[in-house]
This record gives sequence, C-alpha cells and structure tokens, in this order.
Amino acid sequence: MTIQRFQKEVDGIQLKCFDSQLFYSSNWRGIFFLRFWYLYIYTTNHQTMIKKHFLTRVSLKEDDIESYDEFPLSLPFLKDFEGLNFHPQVTFIVGENGSGKSTFLEGVATAWGFNPEGGSINFSFSTVASHSNLDQYLRLAKGMKRPRGGFFLRAESFYNVASEIDELAKEPNGQGFIDQYGGKSLHEQSHGESFLSLFMHRFRGESLYILDEPEAALSPQRQMSFVARLHELVKSGAQFIIATHSPIIMSYPNAEIYQIDGDRFDLVNYEETSHFTVTRDFLNNHQMMLKQLMS
Repeated sequence: MTIQRFQKEVDGIQLKCFDSQLFYSSNWRGIFFLRFWYLYIYTTNHQTMIKKHFLTRVSLKEDDIESYDEFPLSLPFLKDFEGLNFHPQVTFIVGENGSGKSTFLEGVATAWGFNPEGGSINFSFSTVASHSNLDQYLRLAKGMKRPRGGFFLRAESFYNVASEIDELAKEPNGQGFIDQYGGKSLHEQSHGESFLSLFMHRFRGESLYILDEPEAALSPQRQMSFVARLHELVKSGAQFIIATHSPIIMSYPNAEIYQIDGDRFDLVNYEETSHFTVTRDFLNNHQMMLKQLMS
C-alpha cells in the first residue's frame, strides 16, 4: 500500500496529513492515529498563525447596542456585521467615499489604544474631537504575542501629528526624538517626503500599523516604493491594516481585501475591486471614457 499525501485548508491554514484512503480497512487503530495526527497538525499550525497576529479579529458588542439608528452604528454594513478576521500580515479595507471604511478603521485603532488623531500608542494630544464613538462598540481579539510598537496614520490629521512630534522633540528628554522620523522635522519636508520618512524611519518589524489612506500624499512611483517598504516590514513580522483607494497598494499579494459596498462587507479578490476594474478600464480606453465623461 502506497502512502499518498494531500493538502487541506482549514480557516486559511494549509494542513498536510496522510490520505484517509490509507486506512480504508476496518483498522480502527489506523483511523485513530490518522485523526490524532490531523488534530495535532491543525492545533500546532493554528497556534503558529495566532502567534503571528497581533490583532486577530474585530466584532461588535451587540449586547451594548440599543439602536442602529444613529451614526456611526447607522452605517449600513454594521447592521449585519458578523465580525472580521484579520490577515496576519496585511488586511486591506476598501470602498467608495462615504462607505464608512475610515470610520471603521478609526474605531479599530482607537479600540486598540491609539490616539484618534494618529500617532503611536503614547500620543495623547487632541486638537479637534472629530472621531466617532464606534470604538466603544467594538470587541478586539488579540494574538498571543504583543507588538514591539505601532502607529496609527490618518492622512487627514497627519499635520497635527507632525506638529506634536516637533513639540515632543523640544522637551528636555526629547533629544534624538526627531531622529526616529529621519532627523528632520516632518514640516520641513514635502507632504510625500514626510509620509515616506515615517514609513522608512519610524516603522519597524514586529509592530502593528493601522493606516488610513497612506497613498494620499504619494505619487504612483512613491506608492510602489511604499509597497516595497511594506514587504520589508512584513518579512520582519509587522502586521498592517490599511484603508486605501490605491490599486497599486492593494495589489500587495500577501494580504486579504475586504470591500464595503452598501450593507455588504465581503472578502474579495484584487481583480474584483472597483478600484482595479475602473482604473484598468480607464487606462485601456481613456479617450473613449473621457468622451463619455465630457459629453
């Protein structure tokens, strides 16, 4: 009798074990061994995957919700939201303007402990309290390993974060603080350069990064530079959760993409996103599409 092998996927984990036909006869000892070995492999690999996560899952605290009539709980996709499992490396949240992806990401970041306006876990400044209270209704499931650090980037409030960094660098114990961001004030760099300085100098491995539209200040070429840096950090054990409109950034392969579309919050393939299809169709037929848009 030859031994055959096969692969099976359970909860996104590839498992290798013996083919069940190996014990086709009534050999109950063989069947017991097969099931035990299968369970052992699953448990070992499952724990390994959890160890790679810093943030594994987000769900709603349904018992604390009295009504879905007021914002942010009035966002259509939240009414039937059954939770989301984060990829251990990169999770993308995509959707149209106004779909609620930034509100959702902000809620996750704030529930984790980040400043709602952005920054590291130790930033506590506040300029305008414009964030929602969604974090109060989110339940986060954390992995077995704690991150070494992290950062929450909100493109719309990055100016405030840069100002706070300058203020912290002026404090008596703030010498060398600015070196973490490239040795130069972020305000003294262009918008795109300041974003890249953050990614290149402040970000490191084994950390959790939640980024809201990191492409906002980046040219297409710089977006590709960001993807290269993203890959370096992922290989060093970092985990990313990113809301983006960029088809370049969301093309990163070691990732899962969740798309918000009205009341739906679905796991989709890259080529199924509207960002990919609209960009592809425009570039392939830009003259015809311009005529339609301008007619």
